[in-house]
Amino acid sequence: MGRAGRRLPAVAAVLYGALAALVLLGVRDVLFVYEENRCSMTYMYEYPEYLKIKLPKKTARRYPAYELYLYGEGNYAEENKNLILTGIPILFLPGNAGSYKQVRSLGSIALRKAEDLDFKYHFNFFSVNFNEELVALYGGTLQRQTKFVHECLKVILKLYKGQEFAPTSVAIVGHSMGGLVARALLTLKNFKPELINLLITQATPHVAPVMPLDRYLTDFYTAVNNHWTLKAQDLRNLTTLSVAGGFRDYQSSAVPRAWASTDHLSIVWCKELILATIRAFFDLIDENTRQITEDPKKRMSVLNHHFVRHPGKIFEENPEAFTELTGTFMWIEVKTSKWTYSAYNDSDGKYFTFPLASHRESYSHVYCENTMLDTSSWIYGCMDSNSSVCLEAADLSWRAELLPTVKVAILKLQDYPSLSHIVILVPPSAGNKFTLDCEFFKEDSRTIQLPVTNLFSFGLSSSKILLNSTGLFYNIQLQHFNQVYQAFKIHVESHCQPLIERKPSVYRLHIPWSHEDSMTVVNTPSFVEISAKLHMAQPENESRVPVLSIYSSSGCQYEVILKTSFLQILGQIIRFHAGALPVYVVSNILLTYGGQLSTLMSTGQCSEFSLELVRAAKPYKVEPIISIVVFLQGFNWFREIWDSLLLPEVDAAVLSSQDAWFPLVSLILFLFGTGIAYWSAVFFSTFLRIFSSLWLTLTRPTVLSKAKLITPRRLCMVGSLALVSWTTCGAFALFIIYLQYLFKVIKLSVNVRAEQNVLNRELERSKETSQNSIRCTVKKQDLIDSTSEATQSLSSSTTAEAANSLKIHVTVFNLFTWIVLLNLPSLVYWLKNLRYSARLDPDPCRATAIILVCILEILMNSSASEVKSSKLLKIAAKVPLPLSVAVLAFGRMHLYKVPHFVTFSLLLHVLCCVV
Repeated sequence: MGRAGRRLPAVAAVLYGALAALVLLGVRDVLFVYEENRCSMTYMYEYPEYLKIKLPKKTARRYPAYELYLYGEGNYAEENKNLILTGIPILFLPGNAGSYKQVRSLGSIALRKAEDLDFKYHFNFFSVNFNEELVALYGGTLQRQTKFVHECLKVILKLYKGQEFAPTSVAIVGHSMGGLVARALLTLKNFKPELINLLITQATPHVAPVMPLDRYLTDFYTAVNNHWTLKAQDLRNLTTLSVAGGFRDYQSSAVPRAWASTDHLSIVWCKELILATIRAFFDLIDENTRQITEDPKKRMSVLNHHFVRHPGKIFEENPEAFTELTGTFMWIEVKTSKWTYSAYNDSDGKYFTFPLASHRESYSHVYCENTMLDTSSWIYGCMDSNSSVCLEAADLSWRAELLPTVKVAILKLQDYPSLSHIVILVPPSAGNKFTLDCEFFKEDSRTIQLPVTNLFSFGLSSSKILLNSTGLFYNIQLQHFNQVYQAFKIHVESHCQPLIERKPSVYRLHIPWSHEDSMTVVNTPSFVEISAKLHMAQPENESRVPVLSIYSSSGCQYEVILKTSFLQILGQIIRFHAGALPVYVVSNILLTYGGQLSTLMSTGQCSEFSLELVRAAKPYKVEPIISIVVFLQGFNWFREIWDSLLLPEVDAAVLSSQDAWFPLVSLILFLFGTGIAYWSAVFFSTFLRIFSSLWLTLTRPTVLSKAKLITPRRLCMVGSLALVSWTTCGAFALFIIYLQYLFKVIKLSVNVRAEQNVLNRELERSKETSQNSIRCTVKKQDLIDSTSEATQSLSSSTTAEAANSLKIHVTVFNLFTWIVLLNLPSLVYWLKNLRYSARLDPDPCRATAIILVCILEILMNSSASEVKSSKLLKIAAKVPLPLSVAVLAFGRMHLYKVPHFVTFSLLLHVLCCVV
């Protein structure tokens, strides 16, 4: 090997090491770089009890693994043991690997709230035990869960039969995949939509599965989403709320009075979010029916009040349009454009009036804020322009919004042409200390446009603005921030005048096309870093841009610096596309596999996996083909031809239509896949070397010999594993033959290493013999040399063939490893439910497992010499390239298709062994 050839592995190791490091940095950003969990834990005041509800015998026999429970505590639990229920039914559905006991946070806080109301109204919380099934990774039981929930709804409503205020529907709270199961109820043929009127989902992945590992999972998603899209008329009486959208997995920081982000599990016990949910439940009660209201408009109004925009007031269904301003309070007129008032121990209340006539020409808006976070009204609009005292006014407090530290109201003067005055109420403080601020401003003066930095600036350049004004409110529009692959760090530094009492500043990142706002509260002066990234790209019909709103502290200046965050961009790529990485790894291995077969055909020798990966796994071999197909699918004539061939749509085209794809993502993922394939092969080769050395020190290896491909024993093994696959679980059969193949590869590696050691010793002995042969005659020496060379040549040839076989087996084993990994969730699910049924039904990989068992039982006993003499080798060497293209084209959104392409390639390999 030349000097350049020797440098190649070192350069490749550095390059692929860098790629693997980028993958790890992206994973780190997703898993560890996020806001700390500020949720408070919910605690039970009494010991929680779960009363098992007896199901009809037919239902219990059909669903032996599932159960229905009623939650209770203390006396309440004792009273409900006879199942004479008078409350409002709420059904909790746990998600992937979730427990029915997760209902306790909702149930306990609702019980405390009911006690405060002397049980005028109360809720009965039911929970379904799905046996903690892994439905996010195995979709075979999603339909079963849905049907069981349908039966539970009927059982729950029967418990109230004969009661004075018997419910006719059940509200559902679904966590994670439980929310999807609740949505799937409407796809059932015999389901009556009026059985549910309210659905709240928590951290539910609605659009697509996190890992599409089997067709049952993807088909379930397709059926649910298509039904909700095409049959929206069935949903007109159902109100749905989805709490999701943050970077700790799912975030509730945009929920008023929560202000805390949650991860996937803590969302079910986050006290701030649970309190908002329970308050909403109680506000949804109809006083006449003592059940959740049947009025969809009221339900939407309540949910908007508690989860979208909270005005800082207790919910009222029909608030009075006008309010009498009573009391012997002092009336004070304020004519300045900016006003501040601090109240502390004021015994008398005051009304401050702001005449609008003098401000309408100079200003477009008025901004007022109040640090008293009670639920009383505080800002009014007066229409009597001839009096300094306003006896009746419009309550503008409903136009206000509650933030973490203040209540704010931003009013556009043009929208209130009939108002003559703005009135601010300062009630008697009685020991409380609070501050009120108001200012009139022009919208243009408080709206600043800040272009975001380029994606490829890597944080080296920045966009900067300095807010020199002493205003109370600013809107910074982030121009050209509209794609999920963009990610920025926003640094906000405040500089304040000394010796001035300051209140905290609130920074709000608002995404106008989705409710995923994030709030940051800091004391001033301060320096804070805000992460800016999207969960959803800007829709085509959306012209608004993301806005960073600064609710500032008077007397402070703010410097805002925005930079591209390269690490968070990596995090976004991993967050949205990590599920497709196995596809790119398999594509790389297939290209390497084809390259090894080509080298074996042309030179008679098989190259090392890592060297062939460097030579053969090139993105330009696959990416242009997919890009061309995606481009041509934009033309009707090509789409008609494509559909006539019954070919599925290319996954990249679907992702592009969902705004989840961008031009370079596939290239980046391919390179990431190359790095993962390279280092996984390096680690496996290292494992083989270490294990072989240990084996050689403990045992004596067997002599290398050519084994028969098909024997009665192997036929029995194939039959046994096929039977195991058919009667139990296909993934279990795959795992057994995987272990068998691993043993074969290790044994072959040990034998090759032993033969190489023997060959090296023979070479050393030959050199010693040559040095001692001076005493021998020339004729005798020639005889010795020829015998030695013949022996060494035979031994070297056998070792070389075995080494070639080992190299090709290592590559096939790498391919098979990814097949086993992709089918591992169904094996875990089967093992977990083995006590209920020995057979996994439905089994997503049963047919594939039977075929692979037949293939691999032959393949693991084959040798490279059988393959390179085959007439089919030329075809087998060329097929992996189109298969690697097909894997990327159709496997990114359907991981379960990947084993099919690999199986076809291995089938050709087996045929090469026998033809």
